[in-house]
Amino acid sequence: MTTAAAWGLTFACKTADVRVGEPKIVTIGRIPVGIFQLEDGYAALLNICPHRAGQLCEGPISGTTKRTDQTEFVYVRAGELIRCAWHGWEFDIRSGKCLVDDKLKARTFPVHVDGDEIYLEMARKP
Repeated sequence: MTTAAAWGLTFACKTADVRVGEPKIVTIGRIPVGIFQLEDGYAALLNICPHRAGQLCEGPISGTTKRTDQTEFVYVRAGELIRCAWHGWEFDIRSGKCLVDDKLKARTFPVHVDGDEIYLEMARKP
């Protein structure tokens, strides 16, 4: 038994399979998951949008504009958001939080990297 298996982790893919700006969609059991490489590591989201069940992780990766006191647009958080391809709702890739509706959150999975392999914690903890 590998160390990852002993921790209850599930193999998802190799690190080389995931590129910045291009999520790797994997299916673990019957659960579709998008794995993202961010500047500070990896993140994983259920590939089902909590708004209307679209394929969340297949939408564009983007940033957003922030509020200012001026009449200007300031683009921030580049590469940190995923926009659902169905209706354009944006979600934080790390936390799953929806930018449009605080009540909605995409399911996330803790990610563990062991050498060149990516593992996910698939079970919900009590």
